[in-house]
Amino acid sequence: MTTHERQQYWQQQMADWQASNLSGAAFCKQHALSYHQFVYWRQKLTHDDHAQPDVVAGFAKVTPLQSSHSPAELTLSLPGGVSITGLHAGNINLLGSILRQL
Repeated sequence: MTTHERQQYWQQQMADWQASNLSGAAFCKQHALSYHQFVYWRQKLTHDDHAQPDVVAGFAKVTPLQSSHSPAELTLSLPGGVSITGLHAGNINLLGSILRQL
């Protein structure tokens, strides 16, 4: 059985299961199906049906901090209201490490 045929088979099984009003375990027992495979395909097909588009990464705005104390500091404002302040040439490697974690 090809992958496409297997997917069609399990799509039909899921449709039959939903129409049956049985629990997954009862449906599998009644139709001599592996419950493990049933759960796998239910998750796979449900995930494929509700797949969300990938989030596209963008640029974050970096602005100089307007302060008389240290004019060389920067503030990084990220989407969602998160800001990282106190960035300067001495800790720029820290900023790189933070951004790689996002």
